[in-house]
Amino acid sequence: MRRTVKDRVSALGRPDRRRLRDGALAALVPFAACSVTLAGLTTWVGAGRAGSPARVDVVHGLVLLPSAGVPETAAFFDIVNEGGSADTLLRVTARGVAGEVSLSEHRMGRGNSAYRSEIDSVSVAAGESLVMTPQGVDLTVPVPMVPWQVGDAVTFTFEFRRSGPVEVRAVVVRPGSVSFQ
Repeated sequence: MRRTVKDRVSALGRPDRRRLRDGALAALVPFAACSVTLAGLTTWVGAGRAGSPARVDVVHGLVLLPSAGVPETAAFFDIVNEGGSADTLLRVTARGVAGEVSLSEHRMGRGNSAYRSEIDSVSVAAGESLVMTPQGVDLTVPVPMVPWQVGDAVTFTFEFRRSGPVEVRAVVVRPGSVSFQ
């Protein structure tokens, strides 16, 4: 006797609970794997690890003319990241100065007092910029052996985690001659 497809299906019978559960579990495994992968990719993109590489530029450099007898002064720059990934400023050096340039952040204390604290690094998000100011992040620069004059150019090298070194010149200005807003 020859069986038809309809006979074969009816011979299998209706799906019972066990078959339904096994089928649902079989579909759940790929769904869960896709969900975990999508969550990982979303975290990767959100952390700035996806997209185009970081493209950092350092512009508008100013160094304050040091006051007589003071061993250090401040320098300010604008850091622009036009890339698709975040980058981190790790270190800054300056030609012609003895000692280390330090990355600093100014904080307010009680009674309108302010203090400076060294920081190890500063991040610049993708598509964002960091404007250094006396009230925020800036550079503390040792005074050189040969005193600077207003208008002198000082060469700085910024070391970024992803972008690598960026060399830029800053102009020495008299304190109070520039407004930081």
